[in-house]
Amino acid sequence: MQAEIKPPTKDRLQGLLAHVPLFRDLSPEELARIAAGTTEVRAERGKLLFNRGDPCVGFHVVVFGQVKITVNSPAGAEKVLDIIGPGMSFGEALMFMDRPYIVFAEALADSLLLHISKSVLFAELDRDPSLAKRMLAGLSWRLRMMVHDLEALTLHSASQRVIGYLLRLEDDAGGPRVTLPTQKSLLASRLNLTPEYFSRILHELATAGMISVEGRDIQILDGERLRSHGAEGPGR
Repeated sequence: MQAEIKPPTKDRLQGLLAHVPLFRDLSPEELARIAAGTTEVRAERGKLLFNRGDPCVGFHVVVFGQVKITVNSPAGAEKVLDIIGPGMSFGEALMFMDRPYIVFAEALADSLLLHISKSVLFAELDRDPSLAKRMLAGLSWRLRMMVHDLEALTLHSASQRVIGYLLRLEDDAGGPRVTLPTQKSLLASRLNLTPEYFSRILHELATAGMISVEGRDIQILDGERLRSHGAEGPGR
C-alpha cells in the first residue's frame, strides 16, 4: 500500500523546505525552483513509502513523524537498518547512483515527508556548487555513522552496544533524561539484538543502579559508571 500523495501549495512547500537543514541558506528564488519539483507525502502509521526494487527518482525529507528503513531475510525476518526522524533525509545515495531502492521504508507514526525530485535537484546543483558540498557533507556523516555502527556490531558486546546507544541519546538530549525514540523491539533490531535480550540488558543496568527505566523514558543515574561499564572488554 503506497503513501497518500497530496498536491501542496507553492508557498507551503517553500516554507517547509526553508526549515530543512540542507536548504536553510537558500534564497526564496532557489527554494521556489526546488519547490517546483517537490511533492508533499502524508503517510499514516504502517504505510509503505517504497518497496525494495522500486525506482528511486528523488529523495525524502521527514518534516514530522518517523520512518523505519528495513531489509527482509529470505525467511521473511525483518532487520531494522535505521530510524529516520524529523529533519533527516534518506535516499540520496541511490538517487545519485541511478539505482532502484535496495531497502523498504515504512512510516512508524503518522508522518509528513517531502519528496524532492532528482531532475529539479540536479538542475539546482548545477547552479549552486555549495549545495553539492552540503549534500556531500551529509552523506559523509552518514557513512561515518554506518562505520561506527558496523564497528559496534562486530567488535562490541551486546551490553556495550546498548550503553553506547543510551550515551548517544544522552548527548543528543543534552542531559541524563532520555526517551527511546520508538518501540524497544525496533531498537533491539537496530542493535542486532532480540527484544528479550535488549530488555534484559536494560533491567541489569537498572538493577546495578546505573539507569532507571519507566516505559520508554530512561534516566541515566550514574553516567561515569555507565561509561566505564561500556568501555569494559567484550564479555557477552
